[in-house]
Amino acid sequence: MTEWQQTPPHPLRQFVIKMHGRCNLACDYCYVYTMADQDWRTRPATLSDELVDVTASRIAEHAHRHGLSEVRVVLHGGEPMLAGTRALSRCVRAVRAAVGSGIRARMTVQTNGTLLTAARVRPLAELGVTFGVSLDGLPGSQDRRRDHRGRGSHARVLEGLRRLRDPDLRAHFAGILATIDLSADPVATYEALVEHEPPMIDFLLPHGNWTTPPPGRVPGTEETPYGDWLAAAFDRWYGAPVRETGVRMFEEIVHGLFGGTPRVEGLGLAPLGMAVVETDGSIELSDTLKSTYPGAAATGLDIRTHSFDEVLALPAVRSQQLGRRGLPADCASCRVARVCGGGLRAHRYRAGAGFSSPSVYSPDLRRLIGHIRGVLQHDVAALQTTGSPR
Repeated sequence: MTEWQQTPPHPLRQFVIKMHGRCNLACDYCYVYTMADQDWRTRPATLSDELVDVTASRIAEHAHRHGLSEVRVVLHGGEPMLAGTRALSRCVRAVRAAVGSGIRARMTVQTNGTLLTAARVRPLAELGVTFGVSLDGLPGSQDRRRDHRGRGSHARVLEGLRRLRDPDLRAHFAGILATIDLSADPVATYEALVEHEPPMIDFLLPHGNWTTPPPGRVPGTEETPYGDWLAAAFDRWYGAPVRETGVRMFEEIVHGLFGGTPRVEGLGLAPLGMAVVETDGSIELSDTLKSTYPGAAATGLDIRTHSFDEVLALPAVRSQQLGRRGLPADCASCRVARVCGGGLRAHRYRAGAGFSSPSVYSPDLRRLIGHIRGVLQHDVAALQTTGSPR
C-alpha cells in the first residue's frame, strides 16, 4: 500500500464552476485558449441548468459528508459574465439552496471586467456575490496582452472597476488578479493597481514549465527575473507608511516564514482542496494544468455520475495532500520548501518526467522568499534594539 493510500484525505473546500467556456478577450498568455490543451473547442459554450443543479447537489453532498461549515464557489470561464446575470444568479441560488442554511457558500465571479455594467453587477451583489477582476496593471501591459477584437481592453476594465468602487458595491470587490509583465516596471505596476483601491492584489506568474518555458525564464539557470521583479514590488508594498492593500503572495510568504502554512495555490504545503466542473459536466483538476499537455487536468469523472469524494481517491489528488512528503525529490533539502511548497504543480512539468521536477520558477521563488526573510529579520532585530522596526 502506497503512502498516499494510508493517509486520510482532506475534503475539497473550493469548487470552480465553468459557467461559460468562451471569452470575449484574446489574451496571449491564456492557459485555456493558447496553450497545450485545446479541449474547450469540443465542449459546450455554457453550463446547462441541469448541470448547475447536479453540481450544486454534489457540492452539498460533499460539504455535509465532511462536516464543512463553509465552501467557496468560484464562477469562472472563459468569461463567466457571458453566461448572463440570470444564469449566474440561478447558480448562486441553487448552490445555497442545496447546502442549506448551516453551511456558508461564499460565491465569487472571476471576470475580465469588461462586462461589469450596473445592470449586470447589482443583481449579483444583492445575492452577496463578490467579484475578482483580472487587470495587468499599466495600460501598455494590459492592451498589449489582453486584446479585445484588435483593440486594448484597459479602458473597458477601468469602467467596470469604477462600478465596483461605488460605495454600495465596494464590499463586493474581492480584488485584482495581475499576471506579471517583466517588461513593465514593478513599482509602477503596483501603484497603478492600487489606484483602483482593491482589497487584495494577486500577482500571478505566467504559466510555463521546463518544456515550454515562461517568457524571460531560462530553465536550469540561476537568473531570477521574476524574483527581482517581485522583490521590488514587495519593497514598495511593505514600505508604504500606511497599508494600501493586501498582496496575497507576499502575505502568505510572510505567514509561512513565521511558521504558518501558506494557503494560496502554488505556495506552501496545504493539501489540495479544489476541483473544477467544466461546461460539459466533466470534473477536472486545476485548469492551470492545461498549460502542460492535453488531458493533464482530466480525471475521467463526470458530475452526473461521480461524487467529489471520488476526486479525493485519485492518486494525482492524494499525492498533493502529503505535505512535504509529496514534494519533488530535489526540494527535500531546500530551506524554503515549507514556504515555497515546490511551486505550482503546472510549473513543475517536464516532458517525459511528469511533475517530478521543482518549479521552473524555483530560483525566483528562492530569491523572493529570501528577500522577504531578510527584510523581516532586519525589522525584528531593529525592533528588539530600538523599539522601532525602522
